[in-house]
Amino acid sequence: MAILVNLDVMMAKRKISLNELSAMVDISLANLSILKNNKCRAVRFSTLNALCRALNCQPSDLLEYIPDEEF
Repeated sequence: MAILVNLDVMMAKRKISLNELSAMVDISLANLSILKNNKCRAVRFSTLNALCRALNCQPSDLLEYIPDEEF
């Protein structure tokens, strides 16, 4: 099972930089970079909530399930 974080896609759609998003959600650049590059192992609901609020999107816009055989 693989969960992909499509933060980079949503940032591109909203034309927002990592620096701008970091300031909006009060999350460090390092942690946002980990999320953006699919290196994270977990995401707090508070972080997901802040990202959805800042990007005006739904959690399903940021997270995608890919079955093992397709990954």
